[in-house]
Amino acid sequence: MTYKTFSLGCKVNSYETNAVSTLLQQKGYVEDDNNPDVIIINTCSVTQTADQKSRQHIRKFKKLYPKAIIVIMGCYSQKNHQFIKDEISPHIIIGTSNRSLIPSLIKKYLVDKKKIDLVEDNPRLFEYEEISTHTLFNNVRAYLKIQDGCNNFCSYCLIPYLRGKMRSRDPSKVLLEAEELVNKGYKEIILTGIHVGGYGQDRNDIHFSDLVESLLNIKGLERLRISSIEESEIDEKLIYLLKTRDNLAKHLHIPLQSGSDLILKLMNRKYNKEQFLSKIKYIKKECPTLAVTTDVITGFPYESEEEFNNTYNFIKECGFHMLHVFPFSPRSGTKAMKMDHQIDPVVKKERATKLIDLSNQLWDEYLESYNNKPISVLVEEYDEESDQYIGHSSNYIKVSFKSKTARIGEFSNVIYKKD
Repeated sequence: MTYKTFSLGCKVNSYETNAVSTLLQQKGYVEDDNNPDVIIINTCSVTQTADQKSRQHIRKFKKLYPKAIIVIMGCYSQKNHQFIKDEISPHIIIGTSNRSLIPSLIKKYLVDKKKIDLVEDNPRLFEYEEISTHTLFNNVRAYLKIQDGCNNFCSYCLIPYLRGKMRSRDPSKVLLEAEELVNKGYKEIILTGIHVGGYGQDRNDIHFSDLVESLLNIKGLERLRISSIEESEIDEKLIYLLKTRDNLAKHLHIPLQSGSDLILKLMNRKYNKEQFLSKIKYIKKECPTLAVTTDVITGFPYESEEEFNNTYNFIKECGFHMLHVFPFSPRSGTKAMKMDHQIDPVVKKERATKLIDLSNQLWDEYLESYNNKPISVLVEEYDEESDQYIGHSSNYIKVSFKSKTARIGEFSNVIYKKD
């Protein structure tokens, strides 16, 4: 049989989609984007827009491939499986568990011809579901999932309710999969999870920085990248590794969300401005070449113009190099949804635009600091139209350059030229 996969949302979803692809290939399935017998859609529910896109793609694929078996998985189906079942009616629905059962569920459907709804009611009871990905990623960089779930319960976020409690993957299995990826030729591994830096908090034998050190010691792993980490989880050991290990990417994505103590408290974030700024300054002092990026939510309830300006100025004080900006999206079931003083969507959009402009300015200044300087690039692709190779540096600068000797999947030393 043939299959097709489609993944929305985060890097965790991408990893899990590849893992399901591995399971199907082990059962003899062949990937075929044009004539699939089975379509697996991995959904997202982090924002209202993600919900909308998930619905649209389920309906689109059902219409495009009327004879295919439609399998829905992920956060949107965990939250909305009854709606999906009643209004869209795919053949198989699971949520954020039971992914390892997909091949057997397809087999059962083929025999019984009865639609299957296997969405578990309480994700907080889930254990870590061990699924590995051995299929090739469409790049020279591979994702490696190390944990699932989250215990933070930020007031705006649904994910702890949809993904369940913090569960760290067995470190021996993380290392084994990393070694397999290196043996397949991947030069960069990106650590991913719902709350990556929280790895080990549910165990007594390991911390996140311990796992990072073990991974860095794998022979042949030329670059390890951390996808996102809270400032409180960046300990002295991790900072030391950033300073001393060339194969640990010189880039950290540290979510801020707001530069207002009032808003941070309402968000149920676990720090204040003073703590956050102190940690950021220390990290930048110890690792001056590090690229530091962040997430910011604007338009959160009670965010006055003054609170927004506090955030805008605090971002500059922290010295971030790039921002991922998100207008606040009310999510049913969260505390923030019920708060008074919701912000007008027009105001949210205006504030988001200002922050995006600031991000562009900060990133442009950071790129300027590397102009005409040597930089090491992992080559990821070749663009025939421009006759240029394209890749990323350790600090995540995207570089395009011409070369007669560069090879995809290898590192090239080039002089960076800012456009």
